[in-house]
Amino acid sequence: MFRLQQLIQTKKARIGIIGQGYVGLPLAIEFAAYGFRVTGFEIDPSKVKSIQAGKSYIQDVTDQTLSVLVKSGKLSASSDFKRMSSMDVVIICVPTPLRKSKDPDISYIVAAVDQIDRYLRKGQLIILESTTYPGTTREIILPRLERRGFKAGRDFFLAFSPERVDPGNKKYGIKNTPKVVGGITPQGTRLAQALYETIVDQVIPVSSTEAAEMVKLLENTFRAVNIGLVNEVALMCERLKMDVWEVIDAAATKPFGFMPFYPGPGLGGHCIPLDPHYLSWKLKTLNFYARFIELAGEINAHMPEYLVAKIGNALNQRSRSVKQSKILVLGVAYKKDIGDVRESPALDVIELLKEKGADVIYHDPFVQNLKIGNQHFRSVPLNPGVLKKQHCVVITTNHSCFQIKEILLHSKLVVDSRNATRGIQSPKIVKL
Repeated sequence: MFRLQQLIQTKKARIGIIGQGYVGLPLAIEFAAYGFRVTGFEIDPSKVKSIQAGKSYIQDVTDQTLSVLVKSGKLSASSDFKRMSSMDVVIICVPTPLRKSKDPDISYIVAAVDQIDRYLRKGQLIILESTTYPGTTREIILPRLERRGFKAGRDFFLAFSPERVDPGNKKYGIKNTPKVVGGITPQGTRLAQALYETIVDQVIPVSSTEAAEMVKLLENTFRAVNIGLVNEVALMCERLKMDVWEVIDAAATKPFGFMPFYPGPGLGGHCIPLDPHYLSWKLKTLNFYARFIELAGEINAHMPEYLVAKIGNALNQRSRSVKQSKILVLGVAYKKDIGDVRESPALDVIELLKEKGADVIYHDPFVQNLKIGNQHFRSVPLNPGVLKKQHCVVITTNHSCFQIKEILLHSKLVVDSRNATRGIQSPKIVKL
């Protein structure tokens, strides 16, 4: 342990990061920028080739930043997992999707751990960052790494530290977002803390890997449940003939005891739609039904259908059916000013509209091509000619580059699910 601690403190520790996606690549960049030699392990050869060429495929990482680090020799990428034997630290940043049954799919974690096990040597620190259910590190990873006679805390060190990446966030990045760490043993916690303290302003140790795993799930369950609540309030306000946005804005003036959340077409992204179900699944194995999580999931999952119904009603009031109507969807990313469409509710909205016979096109400056099922789409230009041809424009992502007044000027009908038209009064606007 002492030797590894010295290597970390002197930045001589060699760091390997498995998975070079939205989490792994920015983390590799951060460690390399602070002087560590970093190898990004990736099974996708196109990503390895891009990194080695200094070409970024992640919006938050610039080509220049990547290229400088690769040319300096501080950062490299590889599909050769044999090289893990030369790493002092190995961090796992692989996807953890849900199966269609809403059960956790930890196959990527297991595959990564099996590769680590093949080349595990004494003195290494292994950290899992991928979101998962409480108990994964101890119940799944630990036995695999100890099956050849190695012992955690003696021969190697194991910890969990939840990723807190927020794509497109200009205010909070890796450095100024506090990092939580929890080890299988106290030594694992201290080493993980020492490692992250080299690149993060504040590191918070917790008592166990289970506590660290639960922290991540609580963070995103908190958001999912509160978004579910405000989406239900939006449904209530429609029945009561109230403006939900006015109600939220007024409530948000209270300086204590209230935090505003906002309704929308549904949940998107790599965390909030998925993570609460990891917790719910785990609790079901313990005979506990997580009612808040399940109810919030039902409400949030229903929002694309609710939005499509609003579109249908708005068109009907203008003597049109959804079938054969020309509909332009503005924004397909799950949030503004990024190109990430993972779990984006806009995809469900487009699919539902197509099923009803609508002629659907989309515009998103950050997503030029899109595949939904077997259908391929390409972003259309946003200009008066395109807008005038549409029977309806649907705002599903409020990108800051959208010129809302220009859109309203040339549109027959705008259905706004993101309050992009805040403060604008127009008979052409139908709000969520």
